[in-house]
Amino acid sequence: MAGKLSLLVGFGVGYVLGARSGRQRYDQIAGKAQQVWRDPRVQEKAGQAQQVVQQKAGQAGQVVKEKVASASSSSEYQAAGASAGRAAGPGRRAASTGSGNRP
Repeated sequence: MAGKLSLLVGFGVGYVLGARSGRQRYDQIAGKAQQVWRDPRVQEKAGQAQQVVQQKAGQAGQVVKEKVASASSSSEYQAAGASAGRAAGPGRRAASTGSGNRP
């Protein structure tokens, strides 16, 4: 029992002392990070990065829009072909003849 109590007390003292010095170190690191962030050179590079991201996002959006339009027209073609009794479109299997044997 005494061993457990000593362990608990030691843990509590270590936590309190670590928290005090940890807070000071945290404040020191946070202050330095703010200094770096406010540097005009860092702000310039951050602005350039933001422009590149916006440009690439616009390009990606255009590609997605084209892919959706292509997939939509392809699925409409396949649906029209299936309803008219035509052969299956690209990427689709033809209907089974009822042999019951699946590959």
